[in-house]
Amino acid sequence: MTSTQTMQRPPAEVRFADELARLRDTDTAPKPPGWALSLEAARRFVVGDEKRGVTKKFVGDPSLVDRALVTLATSRGLMLVGEPGTAKSLLSELIAAAVCGESTLTIQGGAATTEDQIKYSWNYALLVAEGPSPRSLVPAPMLRGMAEGKIVRFEEITRCPLEVQDCMLSMLSDRVMAIGELNGPDGMVFAQDGFNVIATANTRDRGVNEMSAALKRRFNFETVFPIADFDTELALVEQEAAKLLAKSGVELAPKRDVLEVLVRTFRDLREGNDRLTTVMSTAEAVSVAHAVGLRGWFLRGEAGSAADVVECLAGTAAKDNAEDLARLRRYLEQHAPRRKGRQWQELHQARHRLPG
Repeated sequence: MTSTQTMQRPPAEVRFADELARLRDTDTAPKPPGWALSLEAARRFVVGDEKRGVTKKFVGDPSLVDRALVTLATSRGLMLVGEPGTAKSLLSELIAAAVCGESTLTIQGGAATTEDQIKYSWNYALLVAEGPSPRSLVPAPMLRGMAEGKIVRFEEITRCPLEVQDCMLSMLSDRVMAIGELNGPDGMVFAQDGFNVIATANTRDRGVNEMSAALKRRFNFETVFPIADFDTELALVEQEAAKLLAKSGVELAPKRDVLEVLVRTFRDLREGNDRLTTVMSTAEAVSVAHAVGLRGWFLRGEAGSAADVVECLAGTAAKDNAEDLARLRRYLEQHAPRRKGRQWQELHQARHRLPG
């Protein structure tokens, strides 16, 4: 068993075990059947409560969290849609941890996802030796979630083929999964109280494998928007980057003036007239801030500079798109000099560090 101290990213129920335990102990509000916490306590876990020592984990509209929790208390699934990097997966993880104490019943959608990865498969050695039986059955997240009354997370559902998506129709409507290879009571798995599904989909993937109308009817859709306020986004990037740097062995916190330049650059490239085609999300900004701090500390024993931002931007902002690289270069040459401050000057002066 891997120690949680060496895990790169423990699940939410492990990272915030103390908070969850404290909320459970003091939770006196009514709970939906099968839930570990009431809606009120689950909301506090996600959006934070300073008086109770519960940290704020999701920066967004609290009413979105309310609507999401209410949806999960019904017989409809929850679909979180939005631009990449808007913390849809984080929100689904936090809600699952609050509702059922487990966030790891996860299906990762993709072109190669099969029904076996959603429902169940078989231990073929036992299947050959004994034939189909509950002992040779290998439950996938959906079967476990139904049998144990837990939340199942389906990431990037629209990346899956349509026929794979639609295998969930009866599970979401009739709340039952048929196992055709087994006879008698073992051949039917009925959903227990607490079971539901949280799915996520990127708006940029719309049209890849658009959900069928029948499946859409079984979900309530909620849009997760990017952070609108600059100061809020800056504070989040600073907080998350500091956590990542400390875990990476960096002893210096990131410089706030460097992070201001970084976040403003991301917002300009995301919202300006010369916006990039790639994703310039808050999550990507945190990743760049982490890389900037690592460069500064391990290469020079410093906290990282605006010049390091340029070094780290190309791989995030331009990737392999020549047009985006040209837009980024144009931004550093034309827009950066117009802003005041030493870090902006350094950003402009380091423009030659872009590849190509």
